[in-house]
Amino acid sequence: MITALNTFFEWLKESSSSPWFYVIIFVIAVFDSVLPIVPSETLVIIGGVSAGSGSLSIALVILCAGGGAFIGDNLSYFLGREASDWVIKRRTRTEKGAKQMAKIIEQIHDRGGMLLITARFIPGGRTLLTLSCGVTRQPHKWFVGWAVVAASVWSLYASLLGFVGGKSFADNHTKAFLIAFAGAFGVTVLIEAIRAISHRISKAK
Repeated sequence: MITALNTFFEWLKESSSSPWFYVIIFVIAVFDSVLPIVPSETLVIIGGVSAGSGSLSIALVILCAGGGAFIGDNLSYFLGREASDWVIKRRTRTEKGAKQMAKIIEQIHDRGGMLLITARFIPGGRTLLTLSCGVTRQPHKWFVGWAVVAASVWSLYASLLGFVGGKSFADNHTKAFLIAFAGAFGVTVLIEAIRAISHRISKAK
């Protein structure tokens, strides 16, 4: 098992050392905002590990990840905006649906900016929220401002997580990848736990 992992990560190291990996990070970050099944965070961490070992530039990894995430978020927003009339018409046909839609709009108005940042770290959450911002026709200028912050925070976090691992374990890429992935998973679980607790507290009120 350990041998297989070492072989896999050595292959990953060689693949992620190519300058083409910047393009891959950018493209996958774009698609991940629209199709949450695409593992953009994993690739950004891998890019960070490669930068830590000296194969890539950490600045370019951060730039490609953040730029791709920002463009993807805007694509998702405009998809939601295009479908806005159809979605709202369907959702408000019943009293329950109308209340749910009103609740979504209220939540976005109250703490939409912070939600856009935290949703970046939740698989599927970023797509759902950016689509919702478009569907509820939030001002695009407001959305762009928060999307820049969210994409920047996310790209810095994922890239530097891998970079630190790559620097610390330059001679053991398997350990560097595994520690970086464990760190990313831990942060995601923590955010989900905080979100669940906050939801329960708000419902209790």
